[in-house]
Amino acid sequence: MDSFEVNVMHYIKKQQLVDAGDRLLIACSGGVDSMGLLYFFHTVRTQLKIEIVVAHVDHMLRGEASATDRAFVEAFCAARNIQIHSTAIPVAQMHAKEGGNLQTICRRERYLFLEKIMGTARCTKLVTAHHADDQLETMLMSLAKGATIKGLQGMVVSRPFAQGKLIRPFLAVTKEQIASYLQSRGGTYREDASNAKDDYTRNRFRHHIIPLLVEENHHIATHAVQLASQLQQDDVYLMELAQGAYTRSVKKTAEIYTIDIHAFQSESPALQRRLILILLNYIYNDSSTLFSQSLLSSIYALFETTNGSATIHLPNHYMMQRAYDTVTVCPHKVYEERAVEVVTLNKWLNYGHIQLFVGTYIGQHDGECYYFQAKEVSFPLHIRTRQEGDRMQLANMTQAKRLSRLFIDCKVPLAERDSWPLLVDAEDEVLAVLGVRVNNKFSKCRRTEDDCVLIVRNAH
Repeated sequence: MDSFEVNVMHYIKKQQLVDAGDRLLIACSGGVDSMGLLYFFHTVRTQLKIEIVVAHVDHMLRGEASATDRAFVEAFCAARNIQIHSTAIPVAQMHAKEGGNLQTICRRERYLFLEKIMGTARCTKLVTAHHADDQLETMLMSLAKGATIKGLQGMVVSRPFAQGKLIRPFLAVTKEQIASYLQSRGGTYREDASNAKDDYTRNRFRHHIIPLLVEENHHIATHAVQLASQLQQDDVYLMELAQGAYTRSVKKTAEIYTIDIHAFQSESPALQRRLILILLNYIYNDSSTLFSQSLLSSIYALFETTNGSATIHLPNHYMMQRAYDTVTVCPHKVYEERAVEVVTLNKWLNYGHIQLFVGTYIGQHDGECYYFQAKEVSFPLHIRTRQEGDRMQLANMTQAKRLSRLFIDCKVPLAERDSWPLLVDAEDEVLAVLGVRVNNKFSKCRRTEDDCVLIVRNAH
């Protein structure tokens, strides 16, 4: 076993990438990196006690050249009795139809195929040929685009994929070392002519930026892998701490997330950043591609003060709003106006986050009680959301107060004001901003003449 194989085997053992009995799906394009990967695992398969299967995808972007790549990989596998699954995908046609980024479509369709083969070929792990130079390029490209902490961590050596895992055992070695290894084995490969072009960001970094860095430090790619690993380990620990901070600071009701700014500010900046990322991941499942550093900076700025209100529009029709000491995150549709509902006497009614009861006194309950005389209001009563010009007559005030002002005084979050339930009578007089204030016809203490009660409680 030569030094290259010893190095990769040590990395596989250290990272616990391969287990005896694994059935590995090797993603092989036919290029120098993936052919080196295929040669390696074909050589050590007995020692590792594994089986290998190969998958190849022709993106049909280079005509006869890419078809020849497919034939080359198929011939290699046939000569060695290696099971192979290959396909051709008309990516150019897909791109013409749906637009967007060509490389993104390539990656999406390639991984969909690999996921399918993982199942049909009963493979436990997908193996890709990403190496140390790829890691360096990934980190630098992320930095150039305005990296988040997640972006600077580069690629992970192992992650869940399909019903198994995706592993990257070549992160321990450089492209130069892979090429040298393949040459020492008498191996051949196919050269993708598009790799020589500067059409893609990664190629520009590879051709113009990486060589300058290598001149300064020949081992820079290996150092990048070590740095990425350390950042990933640190982030795992800090994210565990941030989960505790999230529990202390964030409350969820239906589709609405509410963050207490004072609780948020009491956490360290490192946990604040991760708390936001946890929140975004809950909302979007994977937020890594949705948020630039500039947008994240705007979000962090929202938590720097409790003065006034502010709104940030997030991807996929979400909004984040600050009002006083609270930040609220929700989809726009949460605050669409609800239909008017008639209140049936002596029966509980749910309306959004509020439950209410209007009728005769019912004894023990867990809500807030307000007593009134039936003759003082016009039945039937209704629940609706606010309308322009709404006012309510409060006790001990000579003039009715505008609800817009009342919401501000009572610190009702800006995002929730348009959907907040109001109790009105048949003449559309506002009797109560439910859960906030009632008008002058109600009393917290039961008076002799009171024959009805309004009970309000939280529905959640």
